[in-house]
Amino acid sequence: MASAAATSSTATMFGSAAASDGCSRRVFVTTTVQVRASQSSPAFLRTSRAIKTYASCSNSSVVNEPQLGRWHMKLSIAALVTEASAKVIDGKATAKEIREEIAAEISKMKESSGVVPGLAVILVGERKDSATYVRNKKKACEAVGIKSYEVHLAEDCSEQEVLEHISAFNDDPAVNGILVQLPLPSHMNEQNILNAVCIEKDVDGFSPLNIGRLAMRDREPLFVPCTPKGCIELLHRYGVPIKGKRAVVIGRSNIVGMPAALLLQREDATVTVVHSRTKNPEAITREADIVITAVGQPNMVRGSWIKPGAVVIDVGINPVEDTSCSRGYRLVGDVCYEEASKIASAITPVPGGVGPMTIAMLLSNTLSAAKRAYNLE
Repeated sequence: MASAAATSSTATMFGSAAASDGCSRRVFVTTTVQVRASQSSPAFLRTSRAIKTYASCSNSSVVNEPQLGRWHMKLSIAALVTEASAKVIDGKATAKEIREEIAAEISKMKESSGVVPGLAVILVGERKDSATYVRNKKKACEAVGIKSYEVHLAEDCSEQEVLEHISAFNDDPAVNGILVQLPLPSHMNEQNILNAVCIEKDVDGFSPLNIGRLAMRDREPLFVPCTPKGCIELLHRYGVPIKGKRAVVIGRSNIVGMPAALLLQREDATVTVVHSRTKNPEAITREADIVITAVGQPNMVRGSWIKPGAVVIDVGINPVEDTSCSRGYRLVGDVCYEEASKIASAITPVPGGVGPMTIAMLLSNTLSAAKRAYNLE
C-alpha cells in the first residue's frame, strides 16, 4: 500500500506581502513530500489535496528518482498570517520583579550590617519631565529601602554651585550613588559636571572611566549606564540568545546607543551601529537578529526594517498628537509597533518596556555601590 510522508527537513522563510492593512506577512514553507509508488496512488492524491486545502497558494513540482524508488513532490506553500505573533517583552513586570529582589537584599543587608544604601539626585531647573523623572526615582528608592537625598537648584544657578553639591556628596559616606538629572541648562558644561562625580558613586555609569572600561576587553566597569543595562537584562530574562547573533543598534548617543553596542559586543554578538549618516539603514537593520533602537524619532523603524523572527528592544519614548487622549498626545516608540509586532518574535511595548527598567537598573547600581563601599560583595 502506498504511503506518503513529509520530510523532517521543513524550511520556513518569511517575507513581506502586500495586504490591505499594510501589516500582514506571508509565511513561505518549502517542504518535500515523499510518496512511494506512482503519482496516481491514493496516498499521493490525498496528500496533494490536503496541501492544496491548507495552502493559500502553492507551486508544486514532481521529481522522479527511480534509483530511490520514490517520487518527490516539492511544494512551496504561502500562508497569509494577519495576527500579531510577537511575544511582548514586559519591562514593567520585569522591573517589578527586580525591585522586589533588590528590596529583599537591602532588607537582609540592613539586618546583618546596618547598612542602608543612599542615592543623591541633583536637579537643576524647572523642566516638568525632569521633575517627573526625579519624583519617580525618589518613590522607587523609598519602595526598596534606599535613602534618597535631593538637591533642587534654580535654572540660573552657577555651574560652581552644582559642583559644590557634587563635592559634598562625594565626601558623604551615607551617599553611595550620585545622579545629576539631564539635560542641564545650556550655560553649564555637562561634561565638567558629570566628570566631577567620583567613579565609585557614578551610578549613572557616564564617567569616561566607566565607559572606557566597558569598551575594553578583560576590564570591568564599576557601573553600566542604566538604560542599556536594562535592555540587556530584558534579553537575559526572556531567554534571548545573544552570543553569535547579529545585532543592530540604531542611534549612537553616549547615554544609550554607544554603551548598548559595547554591551552586546561583550556578549559576543556581531554588532553594527546605524546612525544618521548610515546609507541604506533599512537593509542593514533587516539583517539583525536583535535590534535596539534609541533615536527619538516616532515610528521611524517600520515593519519592513525587521527581519522575521528578530527581537526588538525599543528605547524611544516619543509624544505624538492624539486628540482622543485626555492629555492630547500618546507615547510611541522609535519602532512602528503595529507593523513590527507582526514580524518580530518578541518586542518591547512603549510605554511599559524599557522605561521601567531604567529606574530598576539605577536601584541595582546603587545597591552595588553600597555593597562595594562596605565590602559586602
